[in-house]
Amino acid sequence: MTTNPIDAAASTAAAPTTSTTTTSPTTSTTAGAATAPRPLPPRRAGFALATMFLGSFSLVTAEFLPPGVLTPVALDLEVSEGVVGLSVSVTALTALLTALGLGALFPRTDRRTLLVVLALGAVVSNVLVAVAPSIGVLMAARLLLGAALGGYWSMSLVIATQLVPADRVGRAMMVVNAGTTVATVAGVPLGVILSAAAGWRVVFVAAAVVTVVTAVAMRVALPPVAPTPGIGWSATGRALRSPGVGLGLVAIVAVIGGHFAGYTYVRPALSLLPGSDVGTIAVLLALFGVGGLVGNFAIGALVDRHLSVLLLTVPVAIGAGVAAVGLSAAVPLLVYPAVVVWGAAFGGVLNVVQVWITRMMPGQVEAGSGLVVAAFQTAIILGSAVGGLGVDSVGVGWTYLVAAVAAVAGGVLVRSTLSRRYSDGVAPV
Repeated sequence: MTTNPIDAAASTAAAPTTSTTTTSPTTSTTAGAATAPRPLPPRRAGFALATMFLGSFSLVTAEFLPPGVLTPVALDLEVSEGVVGLSVSVTALTALLTALGLGALFPRTDRRTLLVVLALGAVVSNVLVAVAPSIGVLMAARLLLGAALGGYWSMSLVIATQLVPADRVGRAMMVVNAGTTVATVAGVPLGVILSAAAGWRVVFVAAAVVTVVTAVAMRVALPPVAPTPGIGWSATGRALRSPGVGLGLVAIVAVIGGHFAGYTYVRPALSLLPGSDVGTIAVLLALFGVGGLVGNFAIGALVDRHLSVLLLTVPVAIGAGVAAVGLSAAVPLLVYPAVVVWGAAFGGVLNVVQVWITRMMPGQVEAGSGLVVAAFQTAIILGSAVGGLGVDSVGVGWTYLVAAVAAVAGGVLVRSTLSRRYSDGVAPV
């Protein structure tokens, strides 16, 4: 296989460089770098990563339960499906703000303690949703969940670097990210089934119970995690001014926004299939999740060497899947391969974006990570909001086609940032 010149150059530039180090029994300090803690023993690190997997699973399941129970929630609270879909948007709003500002608000707080507190906040959120008498209470509860989500994702990469050696951080994040895809494989489809059997409110009670287990597990398994240098608004501003980063973040918003404009309203879309019922929808959502799980590992294994190719092909696959699902009412056989392709592409897109930001900002990964989380949350807000307006005004089909175009256009733009980076004479290292 011929390696793309940009990827080859990036791989070469990514090789470790010689630096002056001073070591002690517990730390290694590199010129210009922060003191790095000793990684955990492998078995303990594996247990700690398992709890972070559980954290991403429980939080993402709670985040995206509304699309799976959209119709019954709307009927129970006497609002439109588009309005209920906005519960994903309000969650993302506080997640965005938390991702950017949590480190600055608590610059000295042990990150393990912060994660446990945020998980307990998610528990309260799920309980409030379960007993919500109105859409207003539900929306307020989802704001609290957003704070937990934003804090969790903005710190996950930093925490992973303190659990494992530097050459295993990518594998560690693959484990953490797998919780997201397993949430779509098991969490959301099981939520649909449980909702049909016992009601949507029971689904959120179950989510609260899982999140309690998560909070306890993280408190037991994670070591104390000290804050890292280079956090706060000034570091974020410097990161945003890096060549190509601003354009790339806009492109990411387009790709992820296109996904969520479709996925937030996937139940109404799948309900248009001839003969569709709750069982059919649960199967299709499970297929989406299986595709996501495969995509997470397959794309994660390829992205280090083939970033430039995947920056384009993954968004195009998302767009193709969204468009095919939007057209599936007219061509029902399209929907089964479409949800698998869509799920696989979305399952791997986070790995692609994480590698992209490390190539674009090798010396400011923590600040870059916060910007990526903020871009994702912005995309969720805009995608679910625009999708809701589209579903309520022009219908599912047209909404899905516009979402597909946005995803493909974003892929073209984000791919161009690597070329711009190299044309400016800056090679990611």
